[in-house]
Amino acid sequence: MLGWESGLARSTVYAFLRRAGISRLDRLEPRQPVVRHERERAGELVHLDTKMLGRIGPGGGHRIWGRSEERRHRGIGWNRVHVAIDDFSRLAYAEELPDESRATTAGFLRRAWRLYGAHGISVEQILTDNGGCYRSGLLAQACDELGLGHRRARPYRPQTNGKAERMVRTRISEWAYSQPFTDTSQRVAALDRFLDFYNHRRPHWSLAGQPPISRSPVNNLTGKNG
Repeated sequence: MLGWESGLARSTVYAFLRRAGISRLDRLEPRQPVVRHERERAGELVHLDTKMLGRIGPGGGHRIWGRSEERRHRGIGWNRVHVAIDDFSRLAYAEELPDESRATTAGFLRRAWRLYGAHGISVEQILTDNGGCYRSGLLAQACDELGLGHRRARPYRPQTNGKAERMVRTRISEWAYSQPFTDTSQRVAALDRFLDFYNHRRPHWSLAGQPPISRSPVNNLTGKNG
């Protein structure tokens, strides 16, 4: 229609529209506003997520030596970073673990539950994606023992668990990729230091520039992942 009215070739019209960022009809429709919900109290909902992270061979990985074939440690495998973040306070807990098996994931949940309890936070419900480690009987058993409800994110809607996914990205960029580690154990040791900084000192834009610990009922604790 536009080509016929303007006397231009269809390809020329398309090139103009593409340059203007309106070559698709859905780009002409108003975008739905992003509605960000926040729970009313600490512990009401805790988000969980995992992320694969390559293990570092002796002497360091590609961030030290680059990606040349002779320096790569093939077959060394992957660890999994398990993340928990409280929806209201943004208080976070994480561990770098060897896998995301059913037993490993259930154990992480129990330790996260204890950490939040040490801060006076009684966890009521967890939110996860639909990964196999979150659909296991062992995790369901842990939820029953701890008195937790378990919600799962809607399929193909990763934004449902967006807080955990953003936390994963933050940790990867500000911790795992923040410096060239010489082995995996060095990176694991740095995780606690980063979490202490994140929870106690790092300003959070959604908390009016305050760190997550400012919303914790018990806000004067320090230590592992506290």
